[in-house]
Amino acid sequence: MEIYCTRPGCSRPHNLFADLDDKATLQTAQQKFCTACGMPLILLGRYLPSKLLGKGGFGTAFLARDRYIPGMRECVVKQFQPSGNLNPQQLEIAQGLFAREAAVLEQLGRRHPQIPDLFAFFPLSVHSQQQGKEDQFFYLVQEFIDGQNLEEELAAKGKFSETEALEVLEEILKVLKFVHENDSIHRDIKPSNIMRERSGRLHLLDFGAVKQQVSQGAGATTTGKSTGIYSMGFAPPEQMSGAQVYPSTDLYALAVTVITLLTSKDPGDLYDSYSNQWNWRGYTQVSDTLEAVLNRMLLPTPNQRFSSSQEVMDALKHQSPTTPPPITPSTSPPPPITPPTPPPVSQPQQPSQPPITATPQPQPPVAAKKRTFSLIEILGGAAFTGFMGGLLSFALRSFLGLSGISMGLLGMIVGGLIYAQYRRWIDSKDSVIFAGIAVLLMLIPVLRAGSPLTYVIAIAVLAGAAAVAITAIFRLVYLLLSQFL
Repeated sequence: MEIYCTRPGCSRPHNLFADLDDKATLQTAQQKFCTACGMPLILLGRYLPSKLLGKGGFGTAFLARDRYIPGMRECVVKQFQPSGNLNPQQLEIAQGLFAREAAVLEQLGRRHPQIPDLFAFFPLSVHSQQQGKEDQFFYLVQEFIDGQNLEEELAAKGKFSETEALEVLEEILKVLKFVHENDSIHRDIKPSNIMRERSGRLHLLDFGAVKQQVSQGAGATTTGKSTGIYSMGFAPPEQMSGAQVYPSTDLYALAVTVITLLTSKDPGDLYDSYSNQWNWRGYTQVSDTLEAVLNRMLLPTPNQRFSSSQEVMDALKHQSPTTPPPITPSTSPPPPITPPTPPPVSQPQQPSQPPITATPQPQPPVAAKKRTFSLIEILGGAAFTGFMGGLLSFALRSFLGLSGISMGLLGMIVGGLIYAQYRRWIDSKDSVIFAGIAVLLMLIPVLRAGSPLTYVIAIAVLAGAAAVAITAIFRLVYLLLSQFL
């Protein structure tokens, strides 16, 4: 049997013990030690680490087996191992968070099937590799969820459909409802912390950044300042600045998680730091209801988001979700948002996000949809429409002749193309595909009419160039008039 050494920096952590393959010996063996560093390998006398699962901001996770459970039940052993050089105060904070994770798992895991159970939490003192010193380690043993996290699933299958993303949203909302009602805030919702078990059930993992709160009713909470721990790209402004966090802090991170699943893009690619808003809608097709709900969850100001998971679930059941409540004098404003300073303890290997500006501006109600197009999109769409119009005019004239019917059909088709681009049913990739198909279809009337193909393509290109020129002129006139009106 192979046992993996959990001492940080061990030069040869893999240890093979042939005698442990015998069941009787496995049950009675007192202890085994690492052949490279002398570290005790059988943790708490029962847990046998078998391989490294991964490293996070506070610890390292190992897959292990419990030798005293029939069938050698698999479990996860997390060792407290904070990254970076921490001063004593920072180390104390990190150690407190590790102990808090164990306490929350003990409280929540045994009461909710989608949160891992806690099996053990214990310290271990061992002789240091430096003579005359002792090292102390802390371990947390929890339920092993056999499956694939959503970050891995997204990489394997690509973007999620609306139905698939909605399933994730609704399932994790139910878990967060339970977490928040039990006076805790997760503070690290992201695809890698949501595991899909082989049976299909979703689980919420990694409570290493959990924050316990005192409920004040109506969604308000007292938690004190945040510790500056967050996953870049998924955390809202109040968490990044180290200010007070709320249930809506988790809802914001959950919304970012859902839009990354829908678009298969990193949060940094979806966030526009210039306008201080999320621009995700153009990369996916979802219902108006889901779009409005996610946009409200993504608002930068905590008291403008939904205040609870139940509110989000209720909004998803209606065709028109309620708009954010107006800020009134009686509503306590959130703490000022300032650009975050480097946190004392942070989690490595997190996706990047552009900085969020201090003091966010009031956002319009999320029910009002606003489609914006860049200059490149506008002129590119004009070129595509003109090119297609040129090809279609030649085709219709070849089949129907120059008549009112052919001109009417041309106008309807061109209008449909413009509307489809406005609704973002056709993006830049689709435009190239449609144009290629249209060129192939032109071969039929070209061969029939005996006209050279280069002549037809030249007409289409000139029509596209004319459309670009006309669009540019109209846009210039619009910009000039908007300065005076």
